[in-house]
Amino acid sequence: MSHIRNIVVLTGAGVSAESGIDTFREANDGRGGLWEQHRVEDVATPEAFARDPDLVLRFYDMRREAIQTKQPNPAHEALARLDREWDGDLLIVTQNVDDLHERAGARRILHMHGEHLNAWCTACDVRCRWTGTLIDRPACPACGEAALRPDVVWFGEMPYEMDRIFAALREADLFVSIGTSGAVYPAAGFVQNAAALGARTLELNLERSQGSHWFDETRLGPAGRIVPAWVDEMLQ
Repeated sequence: MSHIRNIVVLTGAGVSAESGIDTFREANDGRGGLWEQHRVEDVATPEAFARDPDLVLRFYDMRREAIQTKQPNPAHEALARLDREWDGDLLIVTQNVDDLHERAGARRILHMHGEHLNAWCTACDVRCRWTGTLIDRPACPACGEAALRPDVVWFGEMPYEMDRIFAALREADLFVSIGTSGAVYPAAGFVQNAAALGARTLELNLERSQGSHWFDETRLGPAGRIVPAWVDEMLQ
């Protein structure tokens, strides 16, 4: 491992599942999927928000409240340790919209799909920390307009900070994907980008994903067990 200096880690729902946060489940018929027992088309698209904003806001209010009751698990804690102790470059790119990486202590982190505990004002484009509800249309702290929405990237919207992610992949010696399905793009394509640029690629997952064949190595098991083992290996 002495040749590895720069690491990009991608984390998905499998990292937070062991903390009790439900994962997105793709429907067997190929027509969308379920998230917390709701159809994605009803709660996680711009069209859904335009059609029934109350439903969408209630859904995210419940998720925002629930996430604040969850705790980081050993996978989050191991990645936070890697963040503290790795003296090369490190970027943890998460598809998760919870704050469990941060609560475990990670700092070199990028939320490509936004954050449940943020609100975005569509009037003035300010993003602010938000732990309460949005259903009553509270005023934006910056401009006073009642134009807040969840600061979460919905299906059909562009993920955040893609330029920064691709810049990190260009410099990476190692790309690690943890707890992802390998089905949601553009994140599912990161392994191909990294491999094409010469990085070693490693998948840590509960089971083989749709993109497992792209990786140099796949290790299977619960994130709470295999992620700490990998971090120990990297820091020994």
